Amino acid sequence: MNARSPLFDRLWRHVEACNNIASPARLIPFRIAGQQVGWLGTELAQALAFFPREIHFDGEGASLAVRPRGEGARTAALERLAGALAARGHFTLRGEAFDVRATPESPVLARLDRGALPAFGVMSQGVHVNGFLRRPDGLHLWIGLRARDKAVAPGKLDNLVAGGIPAGLDAAETLVKEAGEEASLPPDLAAQATPVGRVSYVMAEEGGLRRDVLHLYDLELPEGFTPRPQDDEVERFDLVPAAEMLRIVAETDEVKFNVNLVLLDFALRHGLLAELSADQQARLRAGLDQVA
Repeated sequence: MNARSPLFDRLWRHVEACNNIASPARLIPFRIAGQQVGWLGTELAQALAFFPREIHFDGEGASLAVRPRGEGARTAALERLAGALAARGHFTLRGEAFDVRATPESPVLARLDRGALPAFGVMSQGVHVNGFLRRPDGLHLWIGLRARDKAVAPGKLDNLVAGGIPAGLDAAETLVKEAGEEASLPPDLAAQATPVGRVSYVMAEEGGLRRDVLHLYDLELPEGFTPRPQDDEVERFDLVPAAEMLRIVAETDEVKFNVNLVLLDFALRHGLLAELSADQQARLRAGLDQVA
């Protein structure tokens, strides 16, 4: 297979779509406690200039200025800023706090409303679960159809379970919570999910910069178990051959933008892209994890 095969190009377009910013050169680093946690666009930076007690600007960017120091004080300062900026129309608060970290593994520095994360370019973390079955004719995946009134990707295809990791919870705890809420999975069954890695991306959007880290799990479900929507997030679940899902990813835009990356990761790990060369598979693998 040549270096630019049609299949590779059709798959790679999803990596490019989720990593649509070539360079952060026009963005301003945002720091908390001396550690960079985000990136500010010009418009938000100009708005923050009117909050000199909370935000200091210097030659290295912008930083949260809080005395006394500590997670609680930083969180309170961010809450004041987020409330004021939301009132001015910069974003919409969602009433759900997320932990603010410099890297996926580093300590929590503060908490910030989920709706403000892209504006501040702060990393968000979430979990995605591939629910699958092994059958004589190959792997099958349980795929959700997102509700058509969802604010993000309405009516698109989604993983069995997916959700952001709220402040104070880890990936495993979030998985069990979301599995029950979204797909009616009992806690003991959800807890059998196996961590298999992560995908991440940096996507410029109208509200700022999405820097998302998705912790991935595989969950082999028993034959005869049917997930059921428990909330209004998903309309229904369908069991789809994995090969057919890969075709849908390659040939359509029916899948939620970041779920394409999760399904590509699944396909690479389970040997479903054998027709691609080793170099092409390696390039796809490298493209699926962009956040340090």
